[in-house]
Amino acid sequence: MQSTTPHNEFNPEQYQLSVQGLFLRFGGVNVLADVTTGVRKGEIFAIIGPNGAGKTCLLNCINRFYHPNQGRIFFEGHDITGLKAHDIAQLGIARTFQNVELFKGMTVLDNIKLGRHAHLDTGVLSAGFYFGKARRTELELRKEIEETIIDLLEIEHIRKKKVGTLPYGLQKRVELARALAMRPKVLLLDEPVTGMNLEETEDITRFILDIHDERDVTIILIEHDMGVVMDISDRVCVLDFGVKIAEGKPEEIRHSELVIKAYLGEKDLTYSRLGA
Repeated sequence: MQSTTPHNEFNPEQYQLSVQGLFLRFGGVNVLADVTTGVRKGEIFAIIGPNGAGKTCLLNCINRFYHPNQGRIFFEGHDITGLKAHDIAQLGIARTFQNVELFKGMTVLDNIKLGRHAHLDTGVLSAGFYFGKARRTELELRKEIEETIIDLLEIEHIRKKKVGTLPYGLQKRVELARALAMRPKVLLLDEPVTGMNLEETEDITRFILDIHDERDVTIILIEHDMGVVMDISDRVCVLDFGVKIAEGKPEEIRHSELVIKAYLGEKDLTYSRLGA
């Protein structure tokens, strides 16, 4: 198991998406401190840690909601640190959120279609009058969403309903569908099963695996449910107070004394909260 990655040994070309020496500070406090890690193409890569460890802040730096004070971010071998949020989306990095971020007064289908806006290139005139290329693009988009994404996530029965009328578990599926509409190469999932019951958790976990396998999407996952993390992840990175304390395969992380201490406060307690 690897707990640190020296900068002189770090090679961003071996990863599809990576961060090197990342610092993020709020009011002089390091929220992220010299974090270096990366996900390889085709992996499910989990980022875990206690509350306040900096997990969501790391995702926010990747998709440019936050601007790191120091360090670099790489995607497919290119430095993307200076790009803006819409540029990151166009590259194929999509995101879901810890709290559902949907337009509650719009239908499920319309919410999902919004996910494609980063890739639409129809002109203002054709879009405004809804003819020509704009209409063809709209019809193609609707067909793709209805025949693939909605079917994959099993939400055909709610596609015309307003999102605000749906229970929380279905809203999370809609948000996942909207991210898939961006045709992502990398999908950032921030606590996708938080607040769900056992059946909903099993459903979302199955959908994540289906997305990974059927759509060839690399996944970075933040999750507190250690059962889910240990079951589906290829590798796990552990943050504690903004510092990376461990990285490795799930079984290695499960038995790491540093990780157990960070979660439980003392190393000799049972491993139950780490998915054992």
